[in-house]
Amino acid sequence: MSRLLEKPNITMSIKSTGSQLSSTMTTSSATLSSDLDDAETSRTQLSPSETSGAISVPATTVTPMRQKIDQVVISLISGAAAGALAKTVIAPLDRTKINFQIRNDVPFSFRASLRYLQNTYANEGVLALWRGNSATMARIVPYAAIQFTAHEQWRRILHVDKDGSNTKGRRFLAGSLAGITSQSLTYPLDLARARMAVTDRYTGYRTLRQVFTKIWVEEGPRTLFRGYWATVLGVIPYAGTSFFTYETLKREYYEMVGNNKPNTLVSLAFGAAAGAAGQTASYPLDIVRRRMQTMRVNTAAGDRYPTILETLVKIYREEGIKNGFYKGLSMNWIKGPIAVGISFSTYDLIKAWLTELANLRRVEK
Repeated sequence: MSRLLEKPNITMSIKSTGSQLSSTMTTSSATLSSDLDDAETSRTQLSPSETSGAISVPATTVTPMRQKIDQVVISLISGAAAGALAKTVIAPLDRTKINFQIRNDVPFSFRASLRYLQNTYANEGVLALWRGNSATMARIVPYAAIQFTAHEQWRRILHVDKDGSNTKGRRFLAGSLAGITSQSLTYPLDLARARMAVTDRYTGYRTLRQVFTKIWVEEGPRTLFRGYWATVLGVIPYAGTSFFTYETLKREYYEMVGNNKPNTLVSLAFGAAAGAAGQTASYPLDIVRRRMQTMRVNTAAGDRYPTILETLVKIYREEGIKNGFYKGLSMNWIKGPIAVGISFSTYDLIKAWLTELANLRRVEK
């Protein structure tokens, strides 16, 4: 009897347990179904790239390395465009200046420079005024691109004017180092440009390639760097003074007006002042480097300018200070401010435009 009475209890227990298990499974199933529904709902709200199973970074997120690369690329493009435009505008004046720089038999004057331009136009045509400009572009595009980009990097390395400080010495040093960097990497092109500028198409070099070929074969590869140290010594005060003057004027303008982005006309004026200051500071060494670069076409075989010091002494003895070391400086006071003004203002304008364009493209993504 006791055993018979125990069986219903077992059955009730099993039923009770089964009921509880069924209830638990039903609850779990409902919970799982709810979780799956939530997951499906969440998945439908995700972007296609996120539903693909890959972990993606939002398009608007830019890594510091990518930002640095973008800044360098923007600086390179802006610098190249600025240099090309500036040099093309003043190419005829530049050729005129170089021709007077390398000659000690003709004194410089505005009348003489105008006569030279007229004779060149009459004998060779208007395009002759831009003779050597292809060599200039081959040089100035990488030169200006490297110079402006190097200046940005040297400013960052030297902590120029960081946190509102006024580091004038570092400002000058950053400009000088930028000039040395760009000049060192493009010097043979500068020499080729000078050779083409002081010869005509009939007796001189016809193409840039011919310049390098003739110099390499007839004078040796070392000739491609003749006058390099005079150039480096000259670029230190030139680039240092130019960048220092331009950045200082922009800083003073900001303190007076409260706008750190002056308009184009103001930038042109600041660049012109920077160009005049830089040209005046480095002009004697510019004379020396031009004499050393072009001495093959400027002097007889036995009358050379072998070193910087001997070149300086020779110019001083034969031509004096005013007519020797500063010959053609007044022409540089015209073309220099124009070129540097266009270069600096164009660089700032294009850089700001490209930076804004890059930011807009990131936002659109």
